[in-house]
Amino acid sequence: MTPNDVVPLHLADVTYPDSHPLAGKDGPVLAFAIRHPDGTILVDTGIGEGNAWVDENYRPRVRDAREALAAAKLDPDAVRAIVNSHLHFDHCGQNRAFAGLPIYVQRAELDLAREGYTVIEWVDFPGARYDAIDGDREVVEGVSILATPGHTPGHQSVTVRTGDGLVLIVGQAAQDARSFATGPADASVQRLRELNADRIHFSHDRAVLRRKK
Repeated sequence: MTPNDVVPLHLADVTYPDSHPLAGKDGPVLAFAIRHPDGTILVDTGIGEGNAWVDENYRPRVRDAREALAAAKLDPDAVRAIVNSHLHFDHCGQNRAFAGLPIYVQRAELDLAREGYTVIEWVDFPGARYDAIDGDREVVEGVSILATPGHTPGHQSVTVRTGDGLVLIVGQAAQDARSFATGPADASVQRLRELNADRIHFSHDRAVLRRKK
């Protein structure tokens, strides 16, 4: 059985701090629900709540992931797995809302997160069930994880083979559609470009790239 579609979920907006290359600008935080006959696979979970450093530095306006799924006419209880592109606070913050489900993450990323580079209580929580992988893996038929290190050592992207073509969820291997399409490319971005996907989504850009036919 192949996936039906990929649904973007706008889970937060942030204001970037002075230390960030995009200082002072607002930016979106997106997750993606993959509609599959076997159940929904959720790629990233946005930002959590209750962390003083995140609140002070990024001023997040957060949307509950389960509410966002319901608003998209997707049953939150039908989510069968989480894929975290990486474990920065704005990609794993609501993992705990899906406690008990498998969470697919690169082993290198999970090891680094547990050394303290993220909000650790948003990574490790009661019911957290990580499936640490090394490299590429097909999660279910038609949905595959691709190791795309660069933004973090354990960053990963996702391909979805739908009836309408190949959909690529870049994550933050590239910051936005413009940099992916025309900016300098490391090995991971070059790999993703060569897929020639029909539709391309990004974690921090609501723009969607579409292949010209």
